[in-house]
Amino acid sequence: MTDQPAVVTTTRPEILIQEAVKSFSGRVVVDVDELTLGAAPIEGLIGPNGAGKTTLMRMIMHSTSLDRGTITLRPNGRVGDDEVVLSQIPSHRMAGYGVVKSNQVIMDFEKLTIWDSLLLASADSKYEQPHRIFDEQKVFDRANAKITEYLDLFGFADPSGFAGSAGEKKLLDIVRCLLLEPKFLLLDEPTAGLPDDITEKVMAVIKRMADEGTSVVIVEHNLDVIWNLCDEVHFMAEGHVIMRGDPEEIRAHKTVVEKYLGEGHV
Repeated sequence: MTDQPAVVTTTRPEILIQEAVKSFSGRVVVDVDELTLGAAPIEGLIGPNGAGKTTLMRMIMHSTSLDRGTITLRPNGRVGDDEVVLSQIPSHRMAGYGVVKSNQVIMDFEKLTIWDSLLLASADSKYEQPHRIFDEQKVFDRANAKITEYLDLFGFADPSGFAGSAGEKKLLDIVRCLLLEPKFLLLDEPTAGLPDDITEKVMAVIKRMADEGTSVVIVEHNLDVIWNLCDEVHFMAEGHVIMRGDPEEIRAHKTVVEKYLGEGHV
């Protein structure tokens, strides 16, 4: 009797998008019949400006409401009692389910130092009440090592000061996301404004997190990041996800070349 191959059980978190539609002023911006994200460790979402990529990411986070349809988190990558309908919960509760998104537009706590901004990201919601100020030492003791690790890795000029450049603010936003130790991480143009050496460091951290079980989806116009980092790529145009495949397949597809890349990119 021959040995049967071992059955591999998927434990990577997945997000299922079904019949999700969003319109603005009568114009359909997103219309996705069915799409599963998270089947591969790192997935890219690319397409021309106005394709609906950022809107779809915001719909997943429920910071933009759906006109119709559902978006469901499967924490263990399979149908089960632990499924969470993300499109029915408020956006501020997403991180509690392990779903975290970086900001496309730079956002910063202008009155918080770099260090304090990262410390706030590390604090559980129960510590965000004014009367819990005396528990700050507990948060510091727990988060100090991880914050220091990221500060050393990325070389912030003055952690006791404020983020200055647009690139530093973008990087600070990404590090806040990393400190939340997400199960499903959505990155919206994470390398915009970052120098090449910092981009390489960010992508190395993302790759390590994905290897450890975090599902990652990246919206990015820096296509070198997409081709070199992603295991699978989705191509979106005019509100629809019209194809998916490995980076080489998507890069060479005639439709992608015509609608997005141009002949000179291939």
